[in-house]
Amino acid sequence: MPKISVIIPVYNTEKYLKKCLDSVINQTYQDFEIIIVNDGSTDNSDKIIKEYTCKNPEKIKSYKKENGGLSSARNYGLSKATGEYISFIDSDDYIDHNLFNKLKGEMEKNTDLIKFKLTTVDIDYKEISKIDGPVFKQRYGEEAFNSLVFKDELMEPACIYLYKKSLLIENNFKFSENKYHEDFGLTPIILLCAKTVASINFFGYFYVQSNNTITRNDNYQRTIKRANDLLFHYDRMKDEVEKIDIELKTKENIYLYYSNAIFNNIKNLKKSERKKYIEKIKQRKLINNIKVTNIKRLIKKIILLSYMKGA
Repeated sequence: MPKISVIIPVYNTEKYLKKCLDSVINQTYQDFEIIIVNDGSTDNSDKIIKEYTCKNPEKIKSYKKENGGLSSARNYGLSKATGEYISFIDSDDYIDHNLFNKLKGEMEKNTDLIKFKLTTVDIDYKEISKIDGPVFKQRYGEEAFNSLVFKDELMEPACIYLYKKSLLIENNFKFSENKYHEDFGLTPIILLCAKTVASINFFGYFYVQSNNTITRNDNYQRTIKRANDLLFHYDRMKDEVEKIDIELKTKENIYLYYSNAIFNNIKNLKKSERKKYIEKIKQRKLINNIKVTNIKRLIKKIILLSYMKGA
């Protein structure tokens, strides 16, 4: 059984795929398997996958399925994984050659969830920015969530965590299919259910900012769907949180975290859709999730109340 199963969904990323696969194959820590899920690609991605599978048959398992989206491909890959830990990597991104070696210490401690940091790069792989956040040794999941939720610049991407497979399987964690913001919908819940979480100070993941990838295409109809999918994730979160024994303050934090994302999305909608969206927000009474604990939150609540009243 390999220590890590690396799950790589692929959809029409021929331009970036070799860079991604090379970054995994050339890791300084080699106790892993690679599970490639070709999610119905129509470009030369399948040819590249076959080339790498033939060269690395002991490392790579490749599968082909009808296009179902990123979540579907991740869930499929998880069903094929045999490793003790799970790593999700998008096929248009890549990782530092020393990432798994940097995670080795926490794996030896049997840590459920290990977080690392992300660097954004352009399509020529030139650095744009480093995304920072808190660093800490093993903490209980609820404590880790509260440490990250308002202090981490980017908490939810699945690709910046290494997961104990048993944590995902025993809790039946799966990414919501046919929904945007799938990481946002699941990562906070995983954090709350983890027994141990560590966050290390290593920029191990490189996010390539491009306009033609598995997750980053955009048009206005997608903008509308993204907004409504945030509400879907909020409703799902409410159901999941009721199953978890957490403190009231933590529950307030997660409700506020999801609500903030929804409020921030209002500005992306045009007038007619915005009005409908605000009505959905009112039905859920999301404004009540903003607890007035300081001047900043008081001002925000007043502005939002005024904005929603006038919509």
